[in-house]
Amino acid sequence: MSEGRMSTGSGEPIRVRVVEVGDETDTVRSIRFARSDGRPLGTYVAGAHVDVTTPTGITRQYSLYSTPDDPETYAVAVKRETSSRGGSVAMHQLAVGDELTISAPRNLLGVVEGATHHLLIAAGIGITPMLSMARWLHVHGRPFDLHYFARSAGEAAFLPLLQDRCPEALHVHLGLPRSEQDAVVRAAVAAAPSGSHAFVCGPEGFMDKVEAVACEALGPEHFHRESFQASESADQSGNRPIEVTFEGATYVVPADRTILQVLNQAGADIASSCSEGICGTCIMTVLAGVPEHRDNVLTKAERASGELMTVCVSRAQTPKLTLDYY
Repeated sequence: MSEGRMSTGSGEPIRVRVVEVGDETDTVRSIRFARSDGRPLGTYVAGAHVDVTTPTGITRQYSLYSTPDDPETYAVAVKRETSSRGGSVAMHQLAVGDELTISAPRNLLGVVEGATHHLLIAAGIGITPMLSMARWLHVHGRPFDLHYFARSAGEAAFLPLLQDRCPEALHVHLGLPRSEQDAVVRAAVAAAPSGSHAFVCGPEGFMDKVEAVACEALGPEHFHRESFQASESADQSGNRPIEVTFEGATYVVPADRTILQVLNQAGADIASSCSEGICGTCIMTVLAGVPEHRDNVLTKAERASGELMTVCVSRAQTPKLTLDYY
């Protein structure tokens, strides 16, 4: 597994059937898939997620918590959100034998080969990508610590599994008020050995808190986060047309259209999924110009480099950009 951002998955959608469902908490349901045609799904890199076309037709991203080295099935965990547009509720209604489509796995998080230590920090349903990483690290004898924040033991999905498989690396923090979380996070980061990489998944405010501490202590290049919730939409009223050069041709992107829309209309065939800047599917390489980042995917270090951007939501600080496939 290489250091840096993992390449995204590609290929045709995969038809799968539900082979197992289970309730991990009152609001979290686990769903296990196998290929409908009986072939193996294949192994994946720990920390990966898949796009799932839910029964309502909405596409959502779900982290894989299953064993990365098992090629036969993938498993996701879905928290039921009553305020959502129906995706999570529909997923909770799936039964064994139902079929749907998923994408190939891809990674916004992943084990870093050069890391001396992996510090995994999860809150709530954010445990799902950390679970697959913890399982891989444990099996392969790599040092790590997993800090798991939850309101209560009853709301901590997969807690019994973690307590059984990696009790020596697990640190559980139940019912801590936000005012006390800061001290725990700071202590965890301070205890991380030199050369550690920190990873976080959970509510946005929680991840922002961890990011500030980890980047200060370890450096932004040693921090990694994953979010499947879009940030508040940027104000579009100040948008201006920009020129984007791609594969030798230049296109005008109007204020009311995205770079992704314009390039794909011109035949670029850039893969996309969420169109909200949260899944990382449409990341492109910036060859010239300065992007205006509006995504919730790239790390601070990646943003500062100016070398990558998500073209479904981000625009430009300069009048022109030159882009290439990632």
